[in-house]
Amino acid sequence: MSISEKNALNISKVLTEALPYIRKFNNKVVVIKYGGSAMENKVLQKNFARDLVLMKTVGIHPILVHGGGPQIDFELKKNNIKFEFKDGIRKTTLEMINIVQKVLDNKINKDISELIRFWGGKTSRLIGKKDSPIKAIMDRKKNLGKVGLIKSIDKKKIKASIESEKIPVISPIGWTSKGEPMNINGDLAACSVAAYLKAEKIILLTDISGVKDLDGKKISTMSLKEAKRVLKNKKNIKGGMYPKLTGAIDCLEKGVKNAHIVDGRLPHSVLIELLTDKGVGTWISK
Repeated sequence: MSISEKNALNISKVLTEALPYIRKFNNKVVVIKYGGSAMENKVLQKNFARDLVLMKTVGIHPILVHGGGPQIDFELKKNNIKFEFKDGIRKTTLEMINIVQKVLDNKINKDISELIRFWGGKTSRLIGKKDSPIKAIMDRKKNLGKVGLIKSIDKKKIKASIESEKIPVISPIGWTSKGEPMNINGDLAACSVAAYLKAEKIILLTDISGVKDLDGKKISTMSLKEAKRVLKNKKNIKGGMYPKLTGAIDCLEKGVKNAHIVDGRLPHSVLIELLTDKGVGTWISK
């Protein structure tokens, strides 16, 4: 058998396996948190944007909530501003919040939207006081500065985008009733969006293969009960994985059907997780 024949067979196998999932998720909402290596590597960026357009083309409704940790780190260092994290959440001073907001809204959100449009997709950039769907209040309990708690999500803005055949691209900046920007952890923002919309799935991209057990082996599937037990143990939940697993659990408790924590370093990881039998990450369900 020639190489071209083998490639044709592999392609047909993939398409045959994907077809039932395309039917199953037709007209369903899938929220994706975009961050980490998937957002920094140029090749992965292009693949990811093209995959979103493919999803929209076959009738799935992706909603994108992005992060921007490394890009924010770069700008803060450039301005000689020191920063620290607590349980994966960035402490955000008054001096920092304007830089954080500008990087997320004016740079990252714009770049992602332009890539999606390059592949033929249409987007709504849901950013700023006027267009952001995230209503927030300051989190005064954890002493993290200008870090917000999500008060509500404006579903109408997101649904209007979907109904216009656009992909909503949401920045994780929340806005108070006084028009003040609040830094929101991207994972928690994505999970709130998914919960308010009762999404079919939420997919959280990360830089590891998924949730790991105490031996360092990836857990491919787990129940909500098991996820709570792993989170409580904390021995194998470090740094940025904490808000991801916390958010995934919260999503499921609020009506989202499935949560996936996926390695964004793998090309086409979102499509593989969504449209194949085995997937590539950790799948958490009720």
